[in-house]
Amino acid sequence: MDEKPCCAADALRKIRRIDVGGVAVGITMLDSVLAEVHAMNLTGEKEIGDELVKRVRIYNYVPPRAEEHYRAALVREYATSRKRGV
Repeated sequence: MDEKPCCAADALRKIRRIDVGGVAVGITMLDSVLAEVHAMNLTGEKEIGDELVKRVRIYNYVPPRAEEHYRAALVREYATSRKRGV
């Protein structure tokens, strides 16, 4: 598992863009968050989505009005990463 960024510059190097409601959004530490949630062996989509949003919020601002778009995008990325074996 990746170490937490030591500073803002390190965090910037760990940004990955995903489609959130039709907008490309850069998410810091996404790969680490996906790996952490995968290791939790959660089964329900709602439970997975809740945990993903909770952890992404540690490093990123998630606008309250866009939370459902973020949740859907994060669950989609989670499913894709599981298929790739990440």
